[in-house]
Amino acid sequence: MGPRRKPRTPRRRPSSPVPGPSRRSSRPGKRRKFLWLKEIKKLQRSTDLLLRKLPFSRVVREICGKFTRGVDLCWQAQALLALQEAAEAFLVHLFEDAYLLTLHAGRVTIFPKDIQLTRRIRGIEGGLG
Repeated sequence: MGPRRKPRTPRRRPSSPVPGPSRRSSRPGKRRKFLWLKEIKKLQRSTDLLLRKLPFSRVVREICGKFTRGVDLCWQAQALLALQEAAEAFLVHLFEDAYLLTLHAGRVTIFPKDIQLTRRIRGIEGGLG
């Protein structure tokens, strides 16, 4: 057996307060805890488009080019906005229904199978109705 060591005694903190972070900043998670909830409420109140216009128009033109075999068609700005409004309304409604299926399954995270089941329940012409 080796030599015996003394048991360590816990160190005491100095009695004078050490300059450091205040009590408020020591809990940064407290304020950020419900930031996601504030963002959801803000988005629910607004009527702005969620997708950016330029990337959406690029996707529309790309898809249109595939269906017209490379012929570039001109799109009016109002037509693109109407298409974007309809697409966003469709996606929001799809995610609402998928979230209901998620809650029914006892989860809070939407899985791809929830969206697939939502589309299957809606049928072939599963629009907003």
